[in-house]
Amino acid sequence: MSRLTVRLPDSLHAQLRKMAQRENISMNQYVVYALTRQLTLAYTVQSVPEEVIAEQRAAYTALLQSLGQASFDEIKTALEQREEVQPEKGLSPEVIENLEQRIEREE
Repeated sequence: MSRLTVRLPDSLHAQLRKMAQRENISMNQYVVYALTRQLTLAYTVQSVPEEVIAEQRAAYTALLQSLGQASFDEIKTALEQREEVQPEKGLSPEVIENLEQRIEREE
């Protein structure tokens, strides 16, 4: 485990101490919890407004129309030349399924 020394304004220190006391945990535990929660929010899936989705669909449709048609052989060649990428560590089928279910519930 790592150690980090941080200088805090007195007012923030007092607020953290009060929040930790409310939770009946040490201030160290509360700070770790608060930082973890904040970092998790950065990776949370958030819904996109309908107008943004409509704009993206229109742009995608325009892109497809500008690309024209490809023959079966051209598609096969492109697929054979693509770079294979390993899934991110921890990105299992179960995790993907859980994310899809969360997205459906949010809609």
